Amino acid sequence: MPEPVLGILALYLNEAKQLEEKNVYQKMIVEGSRIGLDVFVFTPADVNPGKELIHALVYDPKSGKWSRKWRKFPNMIYDRCRIQRSERFQQLLRFRSRYHHLTFLNRPLRNKWTIHQTFSQKSRFRQHMPETLLYQSTTDLQKILKHSSVIYVKPINGTGGRGILRIERLQSAKRLFDIQGRRQDRRIIAPRKVTLTRLESIVRQWCLGGQYLVQQGIPLRLSSGRFHDYRMLVQKNGQGIWELTGMAGRVGAANSVTSNLHGGGHAVRAEKLLKEWLGSEDKAEKAMKTAEKLGLEAAVFLEDSFGALCELALDLAIDREGRIYVLEVNPKPAREVFARSGDMATYRKALKRPLEYALWMYKNKNTPSSAKTVEE
Repeated sequence: MPEPVLGILALYLNEAKQLEEKNVYQKMIVEGSRIGLDVFVFTPADVNPGKELIHALVYDPKSGKWSRKWRKFPNMIYDRCRIQRSERFQQLLRFRSRYHHLTFLNRPLRNKWTIHQTFSQKSRFRQHMPETLLYQSTTDLQKILKHSSVIYVKPINGTGGRGILRIERLQSAKRLFDIQGRRQDRRIIAPRKVTLTRLESIVRQWCLGGQYLVQQGIPLRLSSGRFHDYRMLVQKNGQGIWELTGMAGRVGAANSVTSNLHGGGHAVRAEKLLKEWLGSEDKAEKAMKTAEKLGLEAAVFLEDSFGALCELALDLAIDREGRIYVLEVNPKPAREVFARSGDMATYRKALKRPLEYALWMYKNKNTPSSAKTVEE
């Protein structure tokens, strides 16, 4: 009996056909071969629709070499494509439309504003959402500033901390604001003080050419002056059930308004950072349990709302009182935060879980994926 085949769907970063996570895919192919799953990598540009074949990237664990081979369409597809402003992303949309009948482990989620609105339908999640508005005029900025001394302006489709502006009202002068941020190319904008009129003008310019959110800021500055948050990964396991894979803390680079690793941040084990932040091991443990329950329930709710998913990363802010806020949800999460924090067991689990879930899906073709979470 032939092995089931999983195709990892990716996008090239450039015309040189570079892949962002090639080393991760290599590890997944090796893990797949250990559990009886044939895994290859492809992009929409590698598909020959006339012949219904794919010029796939194949890795041989024995020789340690990559090569190209013509392959039939896989039994299942694991979509790792993140939003790009490129023709390559348009190719992806055309691929998903043409081959929508194929078995996908996961689906794209909508933009940050749509996800915020979806969560806001349920009181269970509303309490964990920072106040957020879609920026349409200066009025939206003023509304959030009335209730929050710190706000963030962020693109609705941004990733990696790009295009984020942090604004803080200075206590010493109510009409003065401290602004700092990170441009789309990840360059840091150094802090500077501006008047309200100048602030409104800067935000208008910042939001040209795209859609942006204005969002209540949660106090997340550590004693070192750096900002931090928490990345939680929930995935379906080899029985099709949602489980917490792990949680890690992220501490931003000096002078950065975000904690993203790509922007120079570093990772810390969540329990260590939370104990330092909340002041005790008991408070840290309680916050982690609350976060786990929230993450699993959020995964079930978003899958009900948008369709099949196999994993989600939730970026969480936890204030000094232990209150938890969902900052962002990512359906195509990276895993390196666990490796960077020294938690290699969780990193390996994060790589293996989608493969184990793919095998479960293959063996249970007529069984819908469980919308349940692991019993406590």
